[in-house]
Amino acid sequence: MADTHITWASIEETQRQLSAGTLTSVALTEMCLARIKAHPELGAFLALDEKGALAAAVASDERRKAGRTLGPLDGIPVAHKDLLCTEGVPTTAASRILEGYLPPYDATVVRRWKDAGTVLLGKLNMDEFGMGSSTENSAYGPARNPWDLTRTPGGSSGGSAAAVAAGLCFGATGTDTGGSIRQPAALTSLVGIKPTYGRVSRFGCIAYASSLDQVGVFARTVRDAAYLLHALAGHDPKDSTSLNAPVVDYAAALGGDLKGMRLGLPREYMTLPGMEPEVQRSVEEACRQMEKLGATLVDISLPHTRYALPTYYVVAPAEASSNLARYDGIRYGPRKGAQNATLREMYEETRGQLFGLEVKRRIMLGAYVLSAGYYDAYYGQAQKVRSLIKRDFDEAFAKIDVVICPTSPTVAFKLGEKVNDPVAMYLSDVFTLSCNLAGLPGMSLPCGFSSGEKPLPIGLQLMGRPLEEHTLFKVAHAYEQATEWHRRHPSLVGGAA
Repeated sequence: MADTHITWASIEETQRQLSAGTLTSVALTEMCLARIKAHPELGAFLALDEKGALAAAVASDERRKAGRTLGPLDGIPVAHKDLLCTEGVPTTAASRILEGYLPPYDATVVRRWKDAGTVLLGKLNMDEFGMGSSTENSAYGPARNPWDLTRTPGGSSGGSAAAVAAGLCFGATGTDTGGSIRQPAALTSLVGIKPTYGRVSRFGCIAYASSLDQVGVFARTVRDAAYLLHALAGHDPKDSTSLNAPVVDYAAALGGDLKGMRLGLPREYMTLPGMEPEVQRSVEEACRQMEKLGATLVDISLPHTRYALPTYYVVAPAEASSNLARYDGIRYGPRKGAQNATLREMYEETRGQLFGLEVKRRIMLGAYVLSAGYYDAYYGQAQKVRSLIKRDFDEAFAKIDVVICPTSPTVAFKLGEKVNDPVAMYLSDVFTLSCNLAGLPGMSLPCGFSSGEKPLPIGLQLMGRPLEEHTLFKVAHAYEQATEWHRRHPSLVGGAA
């Protein structure tokens, strides 16, 4: 395709072409729309807004001609995870219970990207209500990994990862409740960042687990991610959990070596069962590269790591069971059941027919751990352990700047491989859950590929102190500039290009 080169370009490179007049936002948007339509096999998009996208592109080109460009994102085609409300564009959370829903307003993050001049192409596939690690729980079919179409792009933000990795758009939002940005980023060779809890507004984001959910971004380079996140970050009075704290210019933090930086390698993360040898080798090689760049590696311990998985799967389902109570066929969702059904029968029919299996599983688990006689034993106890996990990080950050570890214990697994084994699926997020429980910023970036006929991406995870996203960007950028992993792109006809 004639558009192949430009769709792999970074936002920074694309802006240079837009500024030089060798490219217009309209042409760029048309390329992306054509590419999306040419690759339906990816299952990345749930809805397209062609008319709105082209109108936004025209407006961007007119601003540029008048010398009123809005910044590094002006005219850049992006897309949003279908968990974020978009005015007049379908928002379903990949669930039948919200099929056909047209929000009357934009989520704050959607509005902020629009204010930065981005072009909204459409909405991206995901696990239903964000519950999953493979996008196989979508009511509209799975997304597929552009590096190997038989494999998952991860989840729950799998559509976002697939779209950016395949060159369908230049950036995308995701949400991360237990790893749903970082794990897909790792499996598709992208940069994915989950900011500090409260750094980015959740207003207009359909809730899964309110004390864990956070909106973040996917990009193909660290600098692109810095531009995208900076446009979203900042206080929002519409979100009671939003932090009123200054926002650092993340792009300005990039550059330089890592002299004086102390990176903590938690011994518990490198000895957890189930990690593939090639993942471990790639992470160890990345650590050696960090040392060459001037960083000091420090052996640290996060002793309560082994409790993160069970803690998460008590806290998150408990909050989900409360948040999803509103989808009952009366307040939200189409009504099912016979005309003369009782209220209870209508609830059962509506929720039974329109919620997927994994959503129903987590609602029931959450209702159980919150029920009388079990609350203290499960939910109350999990909150205490959550405090211990956070304390582990607090103590570690007293002597280091950043935690470095794998993002996912495996490369992308085959679609269908774990769908009937919930525990095996849950273990996909074993390295990412602690970050959410502690409310920390976390990032994944490419650090290698597996061997074999179709090499598959491997991700490196960085975690930092609260509100120190700029430190993660600095470390990630130094590593990125010293390696070539981010320059490899998948070929949608098989293999790597």
